[in-house]
Amino acid sequence: MAERAIAEFGGVEAAPLLEVVGVSKQFGGVHALEDVSLHLRAGEVLALAGDNGAGKSTLIKTISGVHRPDRGEIRYRGAPVAFANPQAARDRGIETIYQDLALADNLDVGANVFLGRELMCRRFGFLPAMDRRRMREEAGRSLAQLEIHLDRLDVPVRQLSGGQRQAIAIGRAIHWQARVLIMDEPTAALGVPEQRKVMAVIRSLKTSGAGVIFISHNLADIFEISDRIVVLRRGLKVGERLKAETNPDEVVRLMVGG
Repeated sequence: MAERAIAEFGGVEAAPLLEVVGVSKQFGGVHALEDVSLHLRAGEVLALAGDNGAGKSTLIKTISGVHRPDRGEIRYRGAPVAFANPQAARDRGIETIYQDLALADNLDVGANVFLGRELMCRRFGFLPAMDRRRMREEAGRSLAQLEIHLDRLDVPVRQLSGGQRQAIAIGRAIHWQARVLIMDEPTAALGVPEQRKVMAVIRSLKTSGAGVIFISHNLADIFEISDRIVVLRRGLKVGERLKAETNPDEVVRLMVGG
């Protein structure tokens, strides 16, 4: 599976899967982003580091279709894109998983994976109804691709652990064939065992050929999972380092401007 996925994307050394080129975004008199450029390759985890107000949220919302850049452009698989809204980005294969996960707590796993895209069937030959069993089965297969196995798929997700809920959000993106996953603080508020599970899932995503943008305040997590680190400060890109060529102290200095 991994070899097929990498071949599809042309390998980690091929052209970038996603490019942000000279993007600027202003809100009134506040320059949230100023001439920011970065790229993401298939099978790579790119970490975004920066203090509060650095521009991380504005950047990921610009990539995912929430905001339109004032200047610059986004390129996806080599072509410029201008997403009208987040759904347009998702339809093209760019999925953002925010910290709140956007799950419906009262629905089961299958219904959450297919939320807004429900599979339908007909009962008694003519009554339209949601095909809950098929949605659970397909959701289970998507989770199994990430080596995630839940005992039951028919319980409301409110009954699941934080790590399992995070896995469902990731599984939803995988089911809909996301090629770029933007993960905003995915390990925040999770216990240590669940954090380890999320990290294992991200490694599985890398192996499958997806590109991951990983946003976190936790430098230990960043250095555990990322390949490259981009540092933002006050809307500016102030540094980019290969993980192997830097250390937490340098990243902190870039973040605070010391």
